[in-house]
Formats: sequence, C-alpha cells, structure tokens
Amino acid sequence: MAENVSLTTEFILTGFTDHQELKILLFTLFLIIYLITILGNIGLVILISIEPQLHSPMYLFLGNLAFMDAFNSCAVTPKMLMNFFSKDRMISLHECMVQFYCFCLAETTACFLLAAMAYDRYVAICNPLHYPIMMSKKLCIKMIIGSLVAGNLHSMIHVGFLFRLTFCKSHQINHFFCDILPLCRLSCTDPYINELMIFIFSGSIQVFTIGVVLLSYLYILFTIFRMKSKEGRGKAFSTCASHFVSISIFYGSLLIMYIRPGAVDEGAIDIPLAIFFTIVIPLLNPFIYSLRNKEVISALRKVVQKIISGGFGKILVH
Repeated sequence: MAENVSLTTEFILTGFTDHQELKILLFTLFLIIYLITILGNIGLVILISIEPQLHSPMYLFLGNLAFMDAFNSCAVTPKMLMNFFSKDRMISLHECMVQFYCFCLAETTACFLLAAMAYDRYVAICNPLHYPIMMSKKLCIKMIIGSLVAGNLHSMIHVGFLFRLTFCKSHQINHFFCDILPLCRLSCTDPYINELMIFIFSGSIQVFTIGVVLLSYLYILFTIFRMKSKEGRGKAFSTCASHFVSISIFYGSLLIMYIRPGAVDEGAIDIPLAIFFTIVIPLLNPFIYSLRNKEVISALRKVVQKIISGGFGKILVH
C-alpha cells in the first residue's frame, strides 16, 4: 500500500553543544581561528602573487593550497559560527549540497596539491640539476589545473549521487556542516551506491596521493641521510618533518573518516575528525609552510618595508 511520506527539504545542524556558556567560549575560539586562518592563507596568496622571487613551482603550489584552505574555511566556518546563536539552525537541502560541494572540492584539490608539492620537493632535493627541466612552470600549471579539475569532478560525482537520496527520517544532522556520511545516515533510500562511490573514488584518490607523498618523502629522507653537512641535513630534516606531520594529520583524519569500515553507520567520531581537516589544518598550513621558509620570510620583510615606506600602491601595480 502506498503511504504518504513527508520528504525532508530542510535540515537542522545540531553542532557542538546546547550549553550557553560553552557556546560563547566555542564561538569566540572558532571565530579567532577563522580570522587567523583567512588572514594567514589569503596573506600568503597575495605575498606569492606580488613577489617575483616566489614565482617558482613550489610557491605556486603553496599559493593554491593556501587558497583552497581559505575556501574550505569559508565554506564551513561562517555557517557554523552563525548556528551557535541561531534559534532554528536550519539549512535547506540545496544549501546543504552547495556546502558539501565546496568542501569536497577544497579537500580533493588539496590532496592532489599536497602530492604535487611532495613530488616537487623530491625533484628539488634528489635531482637538483634536472629541476628546471623536470618541474617547468608549464608542467606546474598543468598539475594545478589537473588538481582543480579532479576536485570539481569528484565533488560533482558525489553531489549527483546525493540527489538520488530521499530524506524522510530525522531532519537533524549530527554535525556542524553538511557532510556526505551524515546525509547517507538520514536517507530513506538505500545509500549503498553512495557508499560504493565513496570507497571507489575517495579511496582511490587518497591511496594515489598518499602513495606519491610517501614515495617522495622516502627518497627525500634517503637523500638527506647521505648529505655530508650535518647542518644542512638537520635543516632539511626539520623542514620535511614539519611538512610530513601536517600531511599525516590531514590524510590520517580523512582516511579514518571516510575509508574506515562502517564509516556510514558509525558517526561518533565525525565531529572530532572533521575539526582537524576543516579547522586545524587550514590554520596550521600557512605557518608550517611559510614561517619555516627563509624565502617567504625574506619576501614578507620586503613587502612590510615597502608598506612602511609608503609604497603599497607600487607593490600592487607590480
């Protein structure tokens, strides 16, 4: 017999807590993190754009990664901050899909950019004489465009399959943003195909990019250990270690979140893991990749000196 089923077109993002005191504390904390994240990443993008000495493949990758981190934060954090003091915390189905599309685009593109950056460092450290040939600007631009195209295609695939789902159960999303796993849990339609798409596409993307990163850093480590200069070895190892820690946190949280067995059925660790790759990593990346880099610090000092001397207009023109 046919039943009248009320399909859900709006959802409630439950967020973190209902305690007023904790809401104020978390709102303040996440607002400060958001502002630092946007300032740090957009500042890095501008710095790389206006300084000719930073127009090398490594910094082009870094600039695009910074932009994706800022884009990711803008897709997730403003709505989260609004919901701390919103009475209904509602989000429409289409807004939900747009938010997930932007999030998936940023994360997927970041995966490929991190792999490209790791390969770039491998060529620079292990094959320095062939670096200008192996990592030309033309190849660099192709890799950046390829990362963006892959990010868009991956996002469109998942959003397209999300539209096949119907939602007639609870309209409460136990999360602080619209993600694919909580939506699958609320679906009245069997989400098996969506789970399969996550496993095939997200799994293959992460395995491929993680493989490139691990192989690149493995060769880099072998090269570092063969260096005769202890000082040079120490600096190179320190820089690579900080990069690898950031990458490990990013990929580790993504793998546990989406590729673990029973990821769709279990949602207890969704929020803690999501905090890492939507809030923590975008905050840390500008500091990890720039403050430990002498060329970035040197370029930043030049820009600051020009601003102080009243040449900010000239900087933008150049």
